[in-house]
Amino acid sequence: MGNSLIFILKSVAYGLAIALLWLFFFQPGGRAQLKQLLTSESAQPPAISYAKAVRAAAPSVVNVYTRSTQLDPSSYGQRVIQNQSLGSGVIMRSDGYIVTNYHVVNGADQIVVALQDGRQLDALLIGQDKMTDLAVLKVEAENLPVIPQQTNIQPQVGDLVLAIGNPLNLGQSITQGIISATGRAGLSTNSYTDFMQMDAAINEGNSGGALVNSNGVLVGINTAAFQRQSNLEVQGIFFAVPYHLAHTIMNKLIKSGKVVRGYLGMNGIAVTSAKGDLQVSTAQPFYGVQISEVDTFGPAEQAGLMRGDIVLEIAGKPLTSVSQALDIVAETEPGISINLVIDRQGERKVLKAVLGTRPES
Repeated sequence: MGNSLIFILKSVAYGLAIALLWLFFFQPGGRAQLKQLLTSESAQPPAISYAKAVRAAAPSVVNVYTRSTQLDPSSYGQRVIQNQSLGSGVIMRSDGYIVTNYHVVNGADQIVVALQDGRQLDALLIGQDKMTDLAVLKVEAENLPVIPQQTNIQPQVGDLVLAIGNPLNLGQSITQGIISATGRAGLSTNSYTDFMQMDAAINEGNSGGALVNSNGVLVGINTAAFQRQSNLEVQGIFFAVPYHLAHTIMNKLIKSGKVVRGYLGMNGIAVTSAKGDLQVSTAQPFYGVQISEVDTFGPAEQAGLMRGDIVLEIAGKPLTSVSQALDIVAETEPGISINLVIDRQGERKVLKAVLGTRPES
C-alpha cells in the first residue's frame, strides 16, 4: 500500500513538472502565465495615476486676480465701487506671455498673476478677443515654466482630460473628465458649438485655466459652464477653447493687440441641391450655402451677390459646410480680393469681392 502511494505521488510530481516545462518553453505567453500562477493572490496591479501629467502641467497654470473701479449707478453722488474678480491663466511662453479668458480681465484696472512658486507679478494686458473669450497677458519674468504643447495635437471625443485652475480661490485644484464633443477651431467662432465640450468640472476661478490630456499636454483653455435655461438643471456640460484656436488667437494678439477678421456681409444656410433644398442633417450631401441675407453696402452686395444665390466656392476652395465658409472669410485679411463661385437659378457665375473688416461683437 505504501509503495503504491509513493508511486502515485511521484507520478503526479513528474506530471506537474513536465506540464510546467511544456508551458514555460512551448506555449505562447507561457512565461507570463507561469508568473501569474506563482504570484501571490494578494498582489494588486499598480494604481492608475495622472500625477506625472499634473507635475508636467500644473506649475505653468497661474492664478489671475483683477481689480476694477466704477461709479455706483444707483447713487446720486460719486460713490465708487471696487470690484475684484478671480480666474486662472496658462503660461504659453517662457518670456512671460500668459493666456486667460476675456471675461476674467475685461475692464480691469489692475491685474496680478500669482505663480505656483509663490511669486506675485503685475501683468500687462496685451490684447483681448471677445468672440473667443480669450486674452493675452505679459509679465516681466524669464525662464517661466511653460505648459507642454504639441502643434499637431488632435483631441478626440472620449479622450480623458484634466482641468487645472483655482476654483473659488481654494488653491490650485484638478478635476477630471472626458471630451464629450469637439468643435471648430476657426476664427469665426461665435457660439458654444465652436468650442470643445467636456465634463471636467469648472467653477468660478477655473476660467482661463488649462485643459490637458493624460500626458499633461495642453488641449484647451477652460472657458465656461453651460448656462442654465428655464430652470433646467444642467450638469456635466463645460466648455474649453481648443488649443489650436487659442494658439492662433494668442499669436495675433501678441503681434497686433487685436484679432482682425475678414468680413463679407452676408448670412446663409446649407442646402443639398441647386433647388435650395434645406440640409437638415450632416448625413445629407452638401451642395452650397444659399444666401438668406445681404448686408446693405457690405462687400457681398457690392460684389453683386443676391438673396437666393448659392455660394459653391470661396477663394478657390469648394465649400463643405457653412462653418467652413465662415472660417475662410474670417481668416482672410481685409482688403484682399477673392473669387466667389455661385449658382444663380441654375447658372454658374464667378463674382469678385473685396473683403472688409468684421466689426467686433
